[in-house]
Amino acid sequence: MSSKNGLPNIHTVTASDPPFLFHRGEGYGRHRLPEGTRVIYPNEPLTPLPDRRAAIENAIDHPEGTDPLDAQLRPGMKVTIAFDDVSLPLPGMKKPDIRQTVIEIVLERLEKAGITDIELICAICLHRRCTPKELCHFVGPGVFRKFWPDKLYNHDAEDPEGNVMLGTTGTGEVVEINRRAVESDLVIYVNINLVSMDGGHKSVPVGLATYKSVRHHHNADMLLHDSSYMDPENSIFHRSCERMGDIVAKHVNIFTIETTLNSDLYSSLLGFLQKREHGWNIIDRLSYHGSRVGLSMLPDGLRRKAYNALPAPYGLTGVHAGKTDPVHAKTLVNVDAQYDVDIPEQGDIVLIGLPSVGPYNVDSVLNPVLVQCLAAGYFFNFYRNKPLVRKGGVMIIDHPIANDFNMLHHPSYYDFFNEVLPETTDPHQLERRFEKSYAENERYIDLYRNSHAYHGVHPFYMWYWGAHGMDHLGKVIAVAPKSSLAARRLGFDIAPTMDAAIGLAREFVSTSDPLMYYFHCPPVMRCVLPA
Repeated sequence: MSSKNGLPNIHTVTASDPPFLFHRGEGYGRHRLPEGTRVIYPNEPLTPLPDRRAAIENAIDHPEGTDPLDAQLRPGMKVTIAFDDVSLPLPGMKKPDIRQTVIEIVLERLEKAGITDIELICAICLHRRCTPKELCHFVGPGVFRKFWPDKLYNHDAEDPEGNVMLGTTGTGEVVEINRRAVESDLVIYVNINLVSMDGGHKSVPVGLATYKSVRHHHNADMLLHDSSYMDPENSIFHRSCERMGDIVAKHVNIFTIETTLNSDLYSSLLGFLQKREHGWNIIDRLSYHGSRVGLSMLPDGLRRKAYNALPAPYGLTGVHAGKTDPVHAKTLVNVDAQYDVDIPEQGDIVLIGLPSVGPYNVDSVLNPVLVQCLAAGYFFNFYRNKPLVRKGGVMIIDHPIANDFNMLHHPSYYDFFNEVLPETTDPHQLERRFEKSYAENERYIDLYRNSHAYHGVHPFYMWYWGAHGMDHLGKVIAVAPKSSLAARRLGFDIAPTMDAAIGLAREFVSTSDPLMYYFHCPPVMRCVLPA
């Protein structure tokens, strides 16, 4: 099977193959894999659009399901521009960020129409507040200077006066979102779609929502039984967001602008990370060895900064504007073209080199709870129709799991890991016994509102995020974790080496000739299996 650019997506390992690259936290290494292992490679980066500004202007002048933006503008309007937070894209985007370009064009149109009542809101939902430096990167220095801090700010899901209830869905889901957005004549949402879970009705109804709303779809039962939230067509999570979106649409005039990026993650300096090992030249091999040794010599904090120092040179592959549903339908076509990889059959074992880059630890450490979420939540769910691994199969993760927490960003995570998980790891028990006390804890609320901490309830949601994967998998094996306690508390088995982990996995599965896949990343991909 071949990628969108003609290169094979699946390579069956032979005895003559070189070792394969594995990301391992804030670094990487190489492993020789057994003959017969199927290595799944992502598609090559799609060719970007030649003129991003022209593409954006064309989209807002020829929108989906509504009038052009200019035709909707009039003097005296109250307009709110909302945009995605630091969790997108991953890794961060080389300047200028696509949000900056979109927002600058939109502001030009608003100014031309004589509109002065404009505010910009970063849609963080229950994520941490973005820093001034991060906000400046998103919107650009000119916009930042003009609007910060009174007219450019983070959404506050705990502001009792700053949010308003719009109603309930037919299934009883409370819909409560940002008051400024509700009271605006027009809300323009600027989105980045990196994977199929992003965008659509996850933008305004979730990004600008409160705990009262989010708890209806970020709960143990829904996430445990969701077929895959990376498969929107079949996801009960997405159905809940859509029901809420229908309520929001009755009260708020939304003009959605969605963008899609290609998977061009690395500059030429680290270009080997995105090449297939058989294609490495002498420069790639030298770059690999030099950067690997250099990273290994740095202390943890400096290694983290160095690993994430180079922003990604993503290319824009599409932009659509207008009503949320028809816009998002076209957005998903672009996302699928970049990330979908056809897989002929399920396997028994999957290997993953787990990087340290996740949506909830930007400029921070990937703590143990987020390791579980990234592995059993995100990577497990990168599929459509069926999981890559059959029911009861094994996931092997190569990651240096450490008992390490960033207390600025993740104070409730630390308490959740040390106080709650020793009591129970069952999602329903966690929800019933402990969630409310964390969600309503005054200290966590204060740190969320006035510092840069994730909401007190966030670690619960990330644990539920991995519930479906942990329930489906028969075993998860961590290779050489730094903290055995942390790995075992997550419910993982431990192996000292990759070879030992593969041996344990083969002993566990109930077939004499197990089929093993290596999910070769980054960049990520979505495995499309037969229905």
